[in-house]
Amino acid sequence: METFAMGLRKSYGIKVKVLYMDTSSLASVRAGVDECLKMIDNGEIDALHAIICNAGVRLNGEVSYTEDGYETTYATNYLGHVLLVELLLDTVAENGRIVFTTSGTHDPDTADGKMMGIADKETAIELAHMGKDNTKPISLGKMYATSKLDMIQYAYELDRRLKKMGIRLSSIAYDPGATSGTGFLRNMPKAVRWLAGTSLMHWVMKRSGVTMGDVVFSGKSLARVAVDPSFANGSGKYFQSNDGKLNQRRSSKLSYDKQRGEKLWHDTKTLIHLQPNETSIKLG
Repeated sequence: METFAMGLRKSYGIKVKVLYMDTSSLASVRAGVDECLKMIDNGEIDALHAIICNAGVRLNGEVSYTEDGYETTYATNYLGHVLLVELLLDTVAENGRIVFTTSGTHDPDTADGKMMGIADKETAIELAHMGKDNTKPISLGKMYATSKLDMIQYAYELDRRLKKMGIRLSSIAYDPGATSGTGFLRNMPKAVRWLAGTSLMHWVMKRSGVTMGDVVFSGKSLARVAVDPSFANGSGKYFQSNDGKLNQRRSSKLSYDKQRGEKLWHDTKTLIHLQPNETSIKLG
């Protein structure tokens, strides 16, 4: 990460500060946030203009758990990012944006969803403890898809609550598409990683209707969603990068279930142990 930051400094003459945190660890997220808050308090940086939550991980093998006792995929892809947002929300400048990097795999009615496995409908608390107490865990592919479903639902619920409170911040869901060359499949077998990067696999996936991303285009699209004025009214919406085009799309039917979204909101607050004194924005 520091090497990448050095490249940005050299190429664009800008200041880049790297803060390290592990989103699978609630303590690590809190430590990283503390560093960021100190920088704001000391005047090293201004209020944040955007928070961009990254894509997360797709694990392989047996189910595993974090130091907090939560299923690793769910904690890394969803819980850690929500905690990050909650702790930094009141530092975001007016009209700033929170962008959640999601995935079309959350939607069982698409080729993306069929490829990964149907997202599970369990509650956040059940998902976080999946496989414990002799319960059968869902596949890690399904857990990945479900973590993305919950991230989208959280983005929508955050949007509703911000609007209800009259807070001028945007909460946006963004799908970069299936993108090779990002390290996303680093935990998969070597043969799978190699095949995923071939032109043949790209052709097969595209022909199958899978949402296809590109490192450069999807990255630029993510930046546009985060700062471009043309996305100023993007809160509560789902944008997708597919085959060189960035468009607003409908996410899955389940993602618009407001009752599930509200329960997800409260269950998530319980799981991340958010304390009343950790944020001045009270969204319930």
